[in-house]
Formats: sequence, structure tokens, C-alpha cells
Amino acid sequence: MNQARRFAAECVGTAMLLAVVIGSGIMGERLADGNIALALLGNSIATGAALVVLIQIFGQVSGAHFNPAVTMIAGLRRQLPLSTTALHVAAQFVGAATGVWMAHAMFAEPLMQISPKLRDGPAQGFSEFVATFGLIGTILGTERSRPAFVPLAVGLYITAAYWFTASTSFANPAVTAARTLTASFAGIAPASAPLFIAAQLLGALAATVFFTWLFQEDVRDERCIPHHDLP
Repeated sequence: MNQARRFAAECVGTAMLLAVVIGSGIMGERLADGNIALALLGNSIATGAALVVLIQIFGQVSGAHFNPAVTMIAGLRRQLPLSTTALHVAAQFVGAATGVWMAHAMFAEPLMQISPKLRDGPAQGFSEFVATFGLIGTILGTERSRPAFVPLAVGLYITAAYWFTASTSFANPAVTAARTLTASFAGIAPASAPLFIAAQLLGALAATVFFTWLFQEDVRDERCIPHHDLP
């Protein structure tokens, strides 16, 4: 696959994702009249729905990772060479920042902002570990059983994870870094970002180790079943 096309797919796809995350957060906050739950509902539905569509659009070009943690795991599993892994990650960070500025422009907000919203503490970090662990598990498990279902599975998981994690499931280092650039509903203070990113990378690694072991055990067990025991 042409590297320029891969870069474009990851960059534009990630930019569109962040435009949705930030834009729906701004719209939700404006329309919810102070009801944070309602704003979060709008933000989560828009993000999950957009993920389904964006993965479907760009998946055939780059795999539609839009997430350095997902790309890192693909590299560790030797699904991508090192040069392509680095290219994807660079595209994701560039696209994520661009998407934030796109959202600001659409809503007539100042383009350059820094978030004041602190998201600190062990519970927040653990939430990001769990969120990313589940995201990688969703991808690995669904790719194995029903590859065509991956876009919908990821969108559904992220929509749910907005609500069952205390951190509202960033689960993405590029998204985390970009969300430091907005003072809107979806922002995160720069001082809080390192904890999130570290937890996300650890969650991705832990999921890869666990699910690789889990699925290998399934294959081995199936091979041990005598033919006369099969239905």
C-alpha cells in the first residue's frame, strides 16, 4: 500500500474523529443548559457513530487505527513494519490536533486554546487502563471471530466506555494529547495527559498479552478434541 495514502487515511480519519469528539462536546454543552449527563450522552453517541463510519471508510487503506496504541500493538504483532508504524503514529498526532482546530473553527471558537480541566488521580488512570484494555480486546477478539463487525464493535464499545469509566474513555494517546488543546467540554489539562497516556499504553500491552494467550489456548484446546467427540 502506498505510504502517502496510508498517511492521508490516518491523518484525515483522525482529524474527522477529533472534529466529532470536540464538536459534539461543544454542541452538547451549548444545548444541554448545564445538564452534564445530557451533554455527555450527545458526545458519546456522536463519537461512537462516527467511529463506525470512519473505520468503514478508511479501513481498507490503512486499517483505520486512528490511535497510536492500536498501531503500536499492530507493530508488535508484526502486522506493520517499523517504518509504517512510525508513519501511522505521526499521522495520527497531526490529524488529531488538526481535528481540534477544525471543531473550534466550526463553532467560532478561538483556534488556539489550552484546557484547564484537571483529570487526576489513580481512579482516572485506572479507568484509562481498563478502557484501553477493553478496546484492544474488542479489536483482537472481533478480528478473530467476525472481521466485518470490527467497525460496529469498536463504535459500540467506545460509546459504552464513555459511561462506565470515570475518565470517559479517552483510550487513545493522540486523542489525549489533542484534547489538551481545547478548553471545551471534552478537554483535558496538559498536566493530566501523561497519566492518561501511560495508562493507555500499559492497558494496550496488557490486553495484547492476555488476549494472545487466551486465543492461543482456544486453538490448542480445539485441536485436542478427538474427532468422534465433535457434533
